[in-house]
Amino acid sequence: MNFEWSIIWRSREALLEGTLTTVLLSVVTMTIAIAGGMLLALMRLSRWRALSASSAAFVEFFRNLPLILVVYWAFYVLPELTGWQLDAFSTGLVALSLNVSAYNAETFRAGIMSIRKGQGEAALTLGMSEVQAMWHVVLPQAVRRVVPVLASTWISLFKDTSLVSVIGVSELAHVSLEIRAQSFRVLEMLTAMAAIYWALGYPQAKLVDWINRRYGHTE
Repeated sequence: MNFEWSIIWRSREALLEGTLTTVLLSVVTMTIAIAGGMLLALMRLSRWRALSASSAAFVEFFRNLPLILVVYWAFYVLPELTGWQLDAFSTGLVALSLNVSAYNAETFRAGIMSIRKGQGEAALTLGMSEVQAMWHVVLPQAVRRVVPVLASTWISLFKDTSLVSVIGVSELAHVSLEIRAQSFRVLEMLTAMAAIYWALGYPQAKLVDWINRRYGHTE
């Protein structure tokens, strides 16, 4: 078998563009999913049954669907039902955000519920409203407790962005497969894709390990 590793260098600009799209998709998705997850968690903990039930339905729906199915549904089915066609990047962003928001919601909810009830009651005794107690006492502690889990979710998200390549988002996986199809260099391009993902993911994994040691909560 003859190898042609120079194909990687010749395709560096396309691979770099795909890598940047991967990073952009990950960052924007996580930004949306943190805000969405927090909102869903607060809705789930609400005394208003309509809010709580709506959040529970959303979370259980998207947590139990394969992400690839959500991507396909958003790209192919949603336009048929609504006539609203998103571009490939936006479709991938929506699908990833819905999926990760559902997971983040449960992460935040668990963090909030882990705070001792007495702390909130003490804040109320000091004259705070329930909203103030949640915002100034409960949420800051809950956020610190869920940081390690969110960091691990980020690593998973970073890899899962490759799933949106199936609808034509020109991120790292899509670009690598396009070059493979054009050059017929299967092993070289798949090896390059794996190496780039590993080079980007390994430092992040080590950062997550440090975050777990630094912020991991023990009673």
